Amino acid sequence: MAVLIDRPNWPGPRGLLWSHLVSDSSLEELHAFARLLGVPVRAFDRDHYDVPETVYDRAVVLGAEPVGSRELVRRLTDAGLRRRKTRSESTL
Repeated sequence: MAVLIDRPNWPGPRGLLWSHLVSDSSLEELHAFARLLGVPVRAFDRDHYDVPETVYDRAVVLGAEPVGSRELVRRLTDAGLRRRKTRSESTL
């Protein structure tokens, strides 16, 4: 059971690169880790938190396991926690 983070490689707001922070065991574990990291609840999106590159190193120091993006999605899916966008969310 682990909190996982991929490398910051997704362009986002404020010219920063962004990572995804997930848990491979429970959303409760993920939310608790995000609170510990100081990530606001508004950064949560269905099954993950979007976090800026400025918190990546601290997340790893606090125990997040760095993994590639494909590994992150595979473990999230294997845990049954993957929540894809619905058709109505995709058209917004």
